[in-house]
Amino acid sequence: MAPEQAAPLLCAGVTVYSPLKHFGLTEPGLRGGILGLGGVGHMGIKIAKAMGHHVTVISSSNKKRAEALEHLRADAYVVSSDAARMAAAAETLDYIIDTVPVFHPLEPYLSLLKLDGKIILNGVINEPLKFLSPVVILGRKTITGSFIGSMEETQEMLDFCEEKGVTSMIEMVKMDYVNKALERLENNDVRYRFVVDVAGSDLD
Repeated sequence: MAPEQAAPLLCAGVTVYSPLKHFGLTEPGLRGGILGLGGVGHMGIKIAKAMGHHVTVISSSNKKRAEALEHLRADAYVVSSDAARMAAAAETLDYIIDTVPVFHPLEPYLSLLKLDGKIILNGVINEPLKFLSPVVILGRKTITGSFIGSMEETQEMLDFCEEKGVTSMIEMVKMDYVNKALERLENNDVRYRFVVDVAGSDLD
């Protein structure tokens, strides 16, 4: 595996692979949701699809619909503010990987889970989460979280991605572009990982 491809997998790749493995969500035919389409979310789509899952992307707007469906090959795309589409998707998902790193209510997404469904938090949020307990109780749903993974899981994830041909969407940059890359990160202007080519940069 090329170093520029392996590097992003050591973060985003294992972040989504680890909970799927830990919670027994690796068998083909499952229906999963990816909440938030960014660096972690796009790897969530790719890894879940490689496992044979039906993948629904859940986003706050339509602006990433074409990318999700045409480039990343997700099976469905739901805008969270579209009440009719959210209602149609109710109780259809076995799990949701929630990658959103800012405060958001959980009730709308918990309603998408089947009986015994799980919402797995990957986004670091520094505010208390809020949800109504009946939304969890009715359906025996689980709110849990996961962060990175073990060395064993990391190696297993790399082997899986190599076997399945799973790669990360990256943009290679030189060292002299790092400050600009950080500015673009702040503006959410990267699809979906910057990789710094240190060996190919002029460090003098």
